Amino acid sequence: MASKGLRILVPVKRVIDYAIKPRINKAQTGVETAGVKHSLNPFDELSIEEAVRLRERKGPLKVDSILALSAGGPKCADTLRTAMAMGADKAFHVEVPEGSGDGGPEPLTIAKLLHSVVEKEDINLVLLGKQAIDGDQGQTGQMLAGLLGWPQTTQASKVEIKDEAGTVEITHEVDGGVETLRTKLPLVITTDLRLNEPRYASLPNIMKAKKKPLEKKTLADFGVEDTRRLKTLKVTEPPPRTGGGKVEDVDGLVSKLKELGAL
Repeated sequence: MASKGLRILVPVKRVIDYAIKPRINKAQTGVETAGVKHSLNPFDELSIEEAVRLRERKGPLKVDSILALSAGGPKCADTLRTAMAMGADKAFHVEVPEGSGDGGPEPLTIAKLLHSVVEKEDINLVLLGKQAIDGDQGQTGQMLAGLLGWPQTTQASKVEIKDEAGTVEITHEVDGGVETLRTKLPLVITTDLRLNEPRYASLPNIMKAKKKPLEKKTLADFGVEDTRRLKTLKVTEPPPRTGGGKVEDVDGLVSKLKELGAL
């Protein structure tokens, strides 16, 4: 029989660094990724941090394990080492060949992969970013909860384990305020920016992360195929903004607005 502790899965994605201005590739199929700085998706960083904080709070349910997972090319291993340096116990690198600007496997493929991992690893809590900042689709968490038949809470800004029975309270922002939800494990939670402030990985922890287990896997190991259901027809930059004009006074502003058909 499984222990009553939290067995947490944190999917992470290697994306173009948030501080970099993306450029469209020549084929107009996506953004240029060659020679561009990449880093851990910021929303996934929040998920790793929250999993580690749940362990540090020491109750009412202790954390048995934190498993980080990433699907992609060889450099995903660096992203997983970062997650382990922050506090994850072990990592799965699901090797997926990198296409030219294709953005990696689609959300449904990743959701099916995570579904299989949850069952094989006896996971009872999945913490994942509400979206990846490259595709911005924000679908994986919801699809995973649907496949599992688990409750889900999205865009969490606070997560609190209330008792040993696995009651969880989650706060998230809604229009004009906040909403607090209560549910029970097992559970899928997607994270939002106000949840926490992720820690920097210290040098000793970076060194320790090199000794933590990082297992290489394939989609086939989990019975999943990299099926493409969507095709990107074209990616273009928005038109450049035109400069504004100056008016002398309020009357000039009104007449200009009338001229433009805004009044």
